Amino acid sequence: MSTVYSVTQLNNEIKELLDAVPGYRNLLVQGEISNYKAHSSGHHYLTLKDEGASINAVMFRSDAMRLKFRMENGMKVIVRARVSSFPRTGAVQLYISEVIPDGAGALNLAFEQLKQKLQMEGLFDSARKQPIPACPQQIALVTSPTGAAVRDMIRILGRRWPLAKVVLYPAQVQGQGAAESIARALALVNAVGEAEVILCGRGGGSMEDLWAFNEESVARAIAASGIPVISAVGHEPDVTIADFVADLRAPTPSGAAEMAVPDRAELSVSLRTWETRLYAAAHKRCSMQRARLTALQERLALRTPLHYMEEKRMEVDRLTDRLQNALSVQLDKAEQRLAVQKQRLYTAAQGGLHIRRLRFARMVATLDAISPLRVLGRGYAVATKGVRGPVITDASMLCPGDRVQLRFAKGAAECRVTEIREEA
Repeated sequence: MSTVYSVTQLNNEIKELLDAVPGYRNLLVQGEISNYKAHSSGHHYLTLKDEGASINAVMFRSDAMRLKFRMENGMKVIVRARVSSFPRTGAVQLYISEVIPDGAGALNLAFEQLKQKLQMEGLFDSARKQPIPACPQQIALVTSPTGAAVRDMIRILGRRWPLAKVVLYPAQVQGQGAAESIARALALVNAVGEAEVILCGRGGGSMEDLWAFNEESVARAIAASGIPVISAVGHEPDVTIADFVADLRAPTPSGAAEMAVPDRAELSVSLRTWETRLYAAAHKRCSMQRARLTALQERLALRTPLHYMEEKRMEVDRLTDRLQNALSVQLDKAEQRLAVQKQRLYTAAQGGLHIRRLRFARMVATLDAISPLRVLGRGYAVATKGVRGPVITDASMLCPGDRVQLRFAKGAAECRVTEIREEA
């Protein structure tokens, strides 16, 4: 009679059988990732598939912490895992301990790792980018001499800017040793030192075909170049490490040629426009300067010595008139003041004269009152000894025979003393 299993017993036995197989404990399984999910717990869940089948897989947090890259759907990988089942569902699945990128996945991983490294070193910083010359006289092409890219670049450069000299520095751009060849060509361009700008690249291809421009040696050669470098790798969607390090990234080699030089047709139109603008500006400036010159000539005419002398002469005449007017005014004022002073002096003199007249009258009256003539006029006489002798006031002053002159109010008489009497 057959054994009856419960579902749990069956799933556990299946798990034990799978775990007991030594070859299932350390398998390398190749496939493409799909249904990838990174759980918040840290576990990673995915389906590993190929053209004919698929199998569920899980990578626990402890193993996932060792990953150096981020898994994505569509990534081809080789996983190291053990085969077992999950008893709750009975599903057979892989328990992954290590993930190794396979094919393009490995290249993508290397690309991201180098990109992160160079970015941390500052090789992608815009501050270190060199300006591209506007009209280069010599252009260096670092590319394969046999590819279609070099023909396209030479054709476009010749059409747009035939004045530039184009020098080809051949380099291997694909396969083993391509990165070293490109780096040597870049170093040679800088050693020669004649080029003003470098166009470095190749035509389109797979990621493996373009891989030389993702090598560290090429990136460091571009960064070390003292001549500006324009990367011209692949088609527009293609992105390489060289694009990040270069001073300017072009979407294609043809685009690089267009970005490296101006278009002579467009420049010709611009030159004609500038010529017209320059002529208009020059004409306007000449008109302004001519008007200024005319104004200066008119001002200069007013500043000639003769005109200057005429102005000064007119100034002297004006000042002379002002001086004469001022003198007349001052003289009028002085005459008025003199007249006032005269009037004051006259008034003062009249007053003083009147006072002096009064004083004189009083003095005359006083003198008249005390005058001997007035005394004589009352019948008295003045007797003097001789004509000019002293006035005789005492008879003892005389002697008989002396001559005495008598002075009357009117007239005088001379007498001789005959007798002298003394009255008691």
